[in-house]
Amino acid sequence: MKKLKVIISGGGTGGHIFPAISIAKSLEKKVKDLELLFVGAKDRMEMQKIPEAGYTIKGLWISGFHRSFSMRNLLFPFKLISSILKSWSIIRDFNPDLVIGTGGFASGPLLYVASKKGIPSVIQEQNSYPGITNRLLSRHVDKVCTAYHEMERFFPKDKLVYTGNPIRENIVNFKDKKEEGKKLFNINNNNITVLVVGGSLGSKTINESISQNLNLFKKNKLNLIWQTGKSFNEDSNKLTDKFKLDGISSHVFIKEMDLAYATADIIVSRAGAIAISELCFIGKPVILIPSPNVAEDHQTKNAQSLVNKNSALMVKDEDSKRKLVLELMSLSKNKKLQEELSSNIKKLSVTDAAERVADLSLELIE
Repeated sequence: MKKLKVIISGGGTGGHIFPAISIAKSLEKKVKDLELLFVGAKDRMEMQKIPEAGYTIKGLWISGFHRSFSMRNLLFPFKLISSILKSWSIIRDFNPDLVIGTGGFASGPLLYVASKKGIPSVIQEQNSYPGITNRLLSRHVDKVCTAYHEMERFFPKDKLVYTGNPIRENIVNFKDKKEEGKKLFNINNNNITVLVVGGSLGSKTINESISQNLNLFKKNKLNLIWQTGKSFNEDSNKLTDKFKLDGISSHVFIKEMDLAYATADIIVSRAGAIAISELCFIGKPVILIPSPNVAEDHQTKNAQSLVNKNSALMVKDEDSKRKLVLELMSLSKNKKLQEELSSNIKKLSVTDAAERVADLSLELIE
């Protein structure tokens, strides 16, 4: 039996990269003789994160089209043509049996070329409101795996398969790690612990909302585990140095997210699709602050779908500096609401999404 060759393309943010890695690991468990190749966008975080996970990646010269006027849009047609030509070259040389796209700039050209060459191809769409690229690509690919029901208004009905969103492998085993997490984050008390995560790249609004109110965490005896991203790291370190004995710490990026989730009692997060899928699995009370800097405001739609089910609270980005910490303090004192949110969000969890995507993709080859 010949070696099975699969290309997985996706990146730009952790929300596209982590599902790609999860699907890759699931394929490795199911196929003995497998060769994987990742394709991403040059100068984006996948060029670092994918090799760190032990996989080979090739980069395309591609970026998004800015909806507001930008001089960078003048380069977009050249980047698109370059990426399509490079995709033809990659596919010709690697000769894949299957191509899977998890979103991000690079997956567009690659999936388009794969579908034109008749190679079985799959989109894994994380959001409740998909971007224009995946909507256009859905006409050409074989299947579209979604994390939300009732997506017929965006994609051809006969291609839709509900799978849920793949979550990181280490997070699946987060339970029973609270004491280990408390040691890692230097928490020496039994106070309520708040985890604040502004996405893999950090969030200026969330960071400023927290930094201006650190004294309230101390005053209300709340621990804080705060992921800031690179841009706010220096400022946050200066601010948290004087609070370290109070269980308050900041981190550029938390690799041990399983320990952070295990330690947290309440979580503040952006509303990216993968973040939400992980939060449903974790099952802790959540306050979501949707990023306004995303296509079609899809994070607000993601968050609203949870709010409608009484599974999370939401604070708009524009209200964050004024409302976020007050909402957080209120929730920390309301045990009944914490239990209600926790119970409801757990009901939305899908734990085997990566396996579902892998199985469906392999069936296309068979």
